[in-house]
Amino acid sequence: MQLSPAAPAQRAGRTLRLSPFARTLLTLAICTAPVLGGVLPEDRADVLWHSYSGGDITVQGPSVLIQKRVGDSLSFSVNYYEDMISSASIDVKLSASPYKETRRQWSGGLLYLHGKSTYQAGIITSTEPDYKANTAYFSISQDMFGDLTTLTLGYRRGWDQIFRDIKTPDGEIINDPTFHERADHRAYTLSLSQILTRNLIGTFNYELITDQGYLANPYRKIRYLSPGVGNGYTLADQVYPGTRTSNSAALYMKYFLPWRAAVGGSYRYFQDTWGIVAHTFEVNYTHPWHNILFDANLRYYRQNAATFYSDLFPRADYQNFMARDRELATFTDYTVGGGFAYEFPRISWAPWVQRSSLNFHVDYYYIKYDDFRNALLAPEYGAGNEPLYRLNANVFTLFFSAWF
Repeated sequence: MQLSPAAPAQRAGRTLRLSPFARTLLTLAICTAPVLGGVLPEDRADVLWHSYSGGDITVQGPSVLIQKRVGDSLSFSVNYYEDMISSASIDVKLSASPYKETRRQWSGGLLYLHGKSTYQAGIITSTEPDYKANTAYFSISQDMFGDLTTLTLGYRRGWDQIFRDIKTPDGEIINDPTFHERADHRAYTLSLSQILTRNLIGTFNYELITDQGYLANPYRKIRYLSPGVGNGYTLADQVYPGTRTSNSAALYMKYFLPWRAAVGGSYRYFQDTWGIVAHTFEVNYTHPWHNILFDANLRYYRQNAATFYSDLFPRADYQNFMARDRELATFTDYTVGGGFAYEFPRISWAPWVQRSSLNFHVDYYYIKYDDFRNALLAPEYGAGNEPLYRLNANVFTLFFSAWF
């Protein structure tokens, strides 16, 4: 399944991140890049269905990918991806009403091969009722030293428009005519892949991202102490800085075992100008059995809170910037997953299909917050004394691939 650079996208009441399965696929794609250096991707078509459920949020929908070569040097791809979102998450319940909406994303790209160099470019456009995102990306890869080393440089630029939905007196949901914000994103990437031995591949990635504009979420609220008023707190709009710069560096290793299996591991370090520092560790294993390829992964993620984050501020206007977005809190994410890919025998009545496969993967992840509390329980425990929030979620992905 092809993955394209994703534009930063926010949702009402949360920030949507790559699923653990998507991260796993991305890791495998990066680790195996040197093997594919200087070779155009095969003609193929993928049909996918994904489903996420957790924290009273359901996200599901289809995706279709078509990839086609033209001659010996050029390849085109087009992808349609859809999220049907139903949310009544803890953030929504605190300050808004449950909602349903659909996000639709189109992307197209081309890959040009010239000697030892590979050029890739594409565009991504994503629309939903209260968010529009457009992204353009370009990268160049160079194979060196007998194709044992691949150096890739990339650039990505995103332009987002943020709206806010409101309900009219007759119950209709429309964009608030008084609210329209913008955000720009730039990303610079460097990747160095090296075949270390006949069985060992290593990849180092570095990424610098700069964000500017409206970087908050128009639906999420902060809360501050108000003794004797309501549940003991008052809600107010978040106030974010207008800029953010983040750096991340990652090292991936994959070792191919004699029985056609493979074991891999990775570490990623992240830090930004908002004070967040994060560490990610992941291990994965792939094992073949007849026409089936099994895989399993285990991931650990830990981050500290942003400097302007608080679950409960002492008073209104306590500081210049204030946020209560749980993605900016201190938390630990444990992910465990597994799946399989079954390759079908050659189909006699469809000679144009060279091979095909059915793929299924499931991930379970558990997120434990250190400083984000379940404010819905304030009437029972009191503001600031509520239990810390915990999130359990499942991600299922099923897709069929055919090569022509």
